[in-house]
Amino acid sequence: MKGLEISTLLMLGLAGGVALASQAGINAQLRQYVHSPYQAAFFSFLVGTLILGVVVLMQTGARPQLQELTAVPYWLWIGGLLGAFGVSVAIILAPRLGAVNLTIVIVCGQLLAALVLDHFGWLGFEKHAINWQRISGVILVIAGLVLTMKY
Repeated sequence: MKGLEISTLLMLGLAGGVALASQAGINAQLRQYVHSPYQAAFFSFLVGTLILGVVVLMQTGARPQLQELTAVPYWLWIGGLLGAFGVSVAIILAPRLGAVNLTIVIVCGQLLAALVLDHFGWLGFEKHAINWQRISGVILVIAGLVLTMKY
């Protein structure tokens, strides 16, 4: 990749991080109005689904046929379940942990899972062996969580 491409991807990733951190706070406040973390998650996903529906309708490329959709392995459909779980957990924890601790604890969970996924090459990820450098990076993030939780 060229330097411009990498910087563009990093900026997009940072923007996504800002969106996710903001989403947790917004959804936690929505919970106060709808009286349930699950209802807040539902309405959050509903708005997202409607917006994605418009985007899909605007696309000009091919769309999958019913036969193609029924051929998808069943376990590939759990992405939505995992997303609903993650958003619901964030709604429950956000008011209790605060934005920084919530974000770090979620990132710690992602990093621990990512180490295993990369090491074994599961879920379509390229294999990257667990090594001391990767473990050190994760330990530093965990140390950050300990510091932010304590102070």
